[in-house]
Amino acid sequence: MTAVEEARRRVQEMRAQLRDLSEAAARAEDPEQRRRLEEKARRMESRCEQESGMAGGDIYPPM
Repeated sequence: MTAVEEARRRVQEMRAQLRDLSEAAARAEDPEQRRRLEEKARRMESRCEQESGMAGGDIYPPM
């Protein structure tokens, strides 16, 4: 597996985890738990975007 393929696979896994977190946040009844899950999802989304940019060869991180 090449480095690009590995990076794409990692981004796909992160996106799947992000979907799971977002769904869990939507289902959470406790407002504090919902807030924590939403914040975790936002951080993961940011990391995912950075990984995706690097995998695509974009040398400049999103602003």
